[in-house]
Order: sequence, then C-alpha cells, then structure tokens
Amino acid sequence: MTQQILQRETIAAISTAIVPQQGSIGIVRLSGAQAVAIAKTLFRAPGKQPWDSHRILYGYIHHPQTQALVDEALLLIMKAPRSFTREDVVEFHCHGGIMPVQQVLQLCLEAGARLAQPGEFTLRAFLNGRLDLTQAESIADLVGARSPAASEAALAQLQGKLAHPIRSLRAQCLDILAEIEARIDFEEDLPPLNEPEIIQQINRVVGEMSRILATADRGELLRTGLKVAIVGRPNVGKSSLLNAWSRSDRAIVTNLPGTTRDVVESQLVVQGIPVQVLDTAGIRQTEDQVEKIGVERSRKAANSADLVLLTIAAEDGWTPEDEEIYHHVNHRRLILILNKIDLVAQLPPLPPLDNLSQIVKTSVPNNQGIEELEQAILDAVNLGNLQAANLDMAINQRQEAALTRAKTSLLQVQETIRNQLPLDFWTIDLRGAIQALGEITGEEVTESVLDRIFSRFCIGK
Repeated sequence: MTQQILQRETIAAISTAIVPQQGSIGIVRLSGAQAVAIAKTLFRAPGKQPWDSHRILYGYIHHPQTQALVDEALLLIMKAPRSFTREDVVEFHCHGGIMPVQQVLQLCLEAGARLAQPGEFTLRAFLNGRLDLTQAESIADLVGARSPAASEAALAQLQGKLAHPIRSLRAQCLDILAEIEARIDFEEDLPPLNEPEIIQQINRVVGEMSRILATADRGELLRTGLKVAIVGRPNVGKSSLLNAWSRSDRAIVTNLPGTTRDVVESQLVVQGIPVQVLDTAGIRQTEDQVEKIGVERSRKAANSADLVLLTIAAEDGWTPEDEEIYHHVNHRRLILILNKIDLVAQLPPLPPLDNLSQIVKTSVPNNQGIEELEQAILDAVNLGNLQAANLDMAINQRQEAALTRAKTSLLQVQETIRNQLPLDFWTIDLRGAIQALGEITGEEVTESVLDRIFSRFCIGK
C-alpha cells in the first residue's frame, strides 16, 4: 500500500455511511494531484462561482461524455497543504442514498481516480506529516466509539495527549544515550559519567512508562466494551432485571418457566463503559427441544462473558438447582444477584462461594439495586473509580506492546549498570527502548505495521 501511495495516485471513496432512506447527505471524497481536475470534468457551477480553496460551490454533476445529469450537489475544495491529507482534496456532497454516491464515485474512477484502500486517506495524512501514528489510530477509535467516555478518550489522543509524553520519554532516552556515547567516543576529554544521575533519569522514565501502561485495560474496555451474562434458574427475574436495567421491554416477562428461549442482548453504557448484557434462558433440565437449545446457548453465553451475574430468587433461597448452575459458571468472574427481596421479610442464608466479587440485592418493582449493580460490575473489573479516572490517555494493544518492550529494555539497562558492564552494553538496550517508543508515534515503523493498522479502517476514512 505504501509504495502505491508514494506514487501519489489520486484516490476516491464514499466517505459516509450509505443506508437506504437513512441519510440526507452522501459524500464522495478525492485526494491527490488530479482531484481538482477530475472535479472540473464532472461538476458545473452556475454563475461566476470561484474555484478557490476552502470554498463551497453549488452546482450539478454531469456525465462527461453523455452530459446526463447525475445529481445536484455541493462541491468542497481544499487545496494542499491545507487539507486532511495535505494533498488536494475534493468532496462531492450529494443527496443521500445508494445510487447518487455510487454513480458519482464511478464517474470519479472513470475520470482517472483509483478506489481508495481501507484507511488510505488517514495513511496519507500520516505519511505527509499531518498526523502521527497515535493520532491516526485515534481517528478509528473515534469513529467506532460506543460511549461518550470512549469518544472523549479518542479525542484526547487526537489532540496529542499520548504522543506528547511518548515523545518526551523518547527524547529523554536519546539524551541519556548521547551522554553515554559521548563518554565512549571522547572519554579522555570529558568528566566521568554521573552514574547515579543516569540511574535516576532511567527510573523517572520507567515510572512514567508504568503510569501510561496502567491505562491499557481501561483503553481496551472503552474500545471493545464488557460482555455480561445474566444466568440463573427460570423465573428468578432475569428478564425483569434486564428490562428495569435497560429501561425498556427488551425481554418478554411471564410467570411461565421457559419463557426466554434464546439469548436476548441489550447494549448499555455504565459510567462510560459499553456493556453488552445477555439475558439468557433459564438453565434447567427440560424435554422441550427448543428450550434445550436455549439452555445450551445460555451456557455458551456464560462461558464467553467477561462477567457472570448469577441470579437467584430471595423467596426460594439457595436451591440445589442454583448450586448446579454455580458449578457451571464458577470459573468466571461472578456477581451474585439476590433478586425479589421485596417478597421476603428476611433474607435467606447463602453458602460460602468461591470467585465471588459481590452480592447485590435487587427488587425490580421498586427499582432497587440497579445503581449498586452497576458499581459492582465496575468494581469486579477493577474500574470502580472510573469516573475519577483520567481519560486523557487510554492506550491500545499495539501501543501497550511497544511500550512494554521499551520498559523491558530500560530495566535491562539498569541490570547492565548493576553488573558494571562496559558502556557499550548500556547503549544496546537504550537503542531498543528508543526504537520501541518510536514505533508508537510512527517515527520508526515498518510498512507491514502500517498496512496492519490501516487495513482495520473503513474505506473512505
């Protein structure tokens, strides 16, 4: 992909989601040296509208050969370097829907543009110095954000909240390397190396790396969300709990055992974390073939969930059936929900349970226990203080791996110093740390890594 981009071909793609009868505007974007020329062959602006940069023209898109009218549209021109890609960029703002944008895109391709590959506009922005790699990745996170907190973290990273400290750490490592290499090359002309000061500098860098690495789990949850499965016997109030929690009638509720035959999903946001809640069929022995399939799917949902909400009814207490279900799911992180507490005067005794995070008491008719349940979920995944957490930084898996390598390299430098090895040995791992930090921001990155990152983007971004 990178070699093609270096040839500076003009690329084109649809840059908005196209859903029939759902979008009023559809955008076709071009970037490259021929973008404006292609636009002039397709677009007619009535009157004396100037084709200046950063102006919007009104007019009509025509087929260049047949002169057939294709669409009434707006044309936005952004000439290099004042554009997202730092190349000439043109956008056709067409009527929404499938046909107008597809027809305009096809005309752009026939006029000499090439269909953009996934993420190629953002890749060009990176290669042309418009963005660093952390900012480029944040764009994909922003587009895919599933909660306000995820959007906030992506925007912070787009503003350089991760790039700035990473560049600072890399600069500090380069300064340390320069000090050491100067002593190697000009040992007789310089005072001895201040070893304690070097050790202190490395300790400060390692400490800052540890602080950034601590955001990895939060970043992963913000991007992918949390999968939570509500499991239990029939008629313990699982579906009622889901309806109360989601403030909807997602699940059918009756007094008949086996009403829920399949897994019912609901998408919620708990203090900024996207949560996929799975209301499962009641787990029990049954001869009903359809219900059997639902029970098996319930077990699979529990096994795939990040967290299991084992629900029992306070009026029944802990039953042998509850014990059997518990043994099926006790290898997962568990929260025990004691539901229907409004139906009893005294809460039933519970046996000691392993791998249990918390016990939450709920009463759906009284809307009791929902807030406690949400807090218990965050506590179970070590995010109990999320609202007070700093969301300016939430690194992804690639960034975490590179930063971990950099930290390991610096720890190895410390070991080398303790073992009193020659200065040449110090520089080996220092260079490794510098390279790993450069991979995060893109100062040192291979073409294969770029292809892997940008292939996850949508076409047109």
